Order: sequence, then C-alpha cells, then structure tokens
Amino acid sequence: MRVLRALTVTAAACAAIGLSAPFTSASTPLGGGGGPSNISVNPYAVHQGSTMQVSASGCGHGGTVTSHGNFPPANLSAGSIGFATVRIFNHASPGHHTLSVKCNDNSLVATHRFTILEGNPSQGGIGGSFGPSTAETAMGAGLVGAAALGAGAHVLRRRRPVRGRV
Repeated sequence: MRVLRALTVTAAACAAIGLSAPFTSASTPLGGGGGPSNISVNPYAVHQGSTMQVSASGCGHGGTVTSHGNFPPANLSAGSIGFATVRIFNHASPGHHTLSVKCNDNSLVATHRFTILEGNPSQGGIGGSFGPSTAETAMGAGLVGAAALGAGAHVLRRRRPVRGRV
C-alpha cells in the first residue's frame, strides 16, 4: 500500500512539471529574456593589441560588448549563445579590467572580468615567411658546390675505358 501511494505521488508530481514546462517556455521571449548571462572570455589573459572572443547567452536578438578604454564597442551576434571578437587597444593599460554585455532586447547589463598583459603578443605562424639571411645563403651555396665537386671526383675515378676503340 505504501509503495502504491509513493508511486501515485511521484506520477502526479511528474505530470505537473511536464504539463507546466510548455507554458513557461512559451511565455519567455527568444533567448530567455532574462538578460545576458554565462559570459565567458577566451583567453582570460590577453596581450595589448591581441584579440579576445566573448560569448554570452540570453541575448536572443544580439547585443553590445563594451569596456571603457580597452577596446571599441563590439556587436554580439544573435542566437541562444552570442559571440563577439574584440581587439584590445595597443595602448590599453595592463591589469584587471571589466567588460559589460548589454542585450538589444532589454536594458539589463552583465559584467565579466579579464586581464590585459603588457607587451605585444607573439607572432605565431610566421616561421618560414622570412627568407634566409646572407650568411645562410652563402653556407648553402658552399655545401651545394662541395657536393658537386665530390660527385664529379667520384665519377672521374670510376670511369671505365671504352672498349673497341684503339
């Protein structure tokens, strides 16, 4: 009898939750309508002059990402999770800073912290785009010349006399 009562209460609770879910999702606008939330930055620590990816949920119709004096305002894309790429100013002051995300469809503002590192970012991906120096070119030409001389000497020493000629 106790098991039957527990199953009945559990079934009634599940039915109440299951029937109320469509009503709550139908009454909230696209993106939740609760303003920006779940803000993240990648990378958290960024060099002056570098770019940083910002993402936020809750702005179904897009929004704006700002940070006073650190980068120009950027547009947050529309959707369940919006994205924006911001470029940190070369003259931005190093240290901990705060960025703000404001949705286009409401006036709520959310903030998130990030760090600006001093100095220029690394120049990744340029290895091989610079030509060899004069010294490297001279050494390479010398090695090719030495190999040609060695091959010529080998051929001359292994030469066989041609038969049939007097």
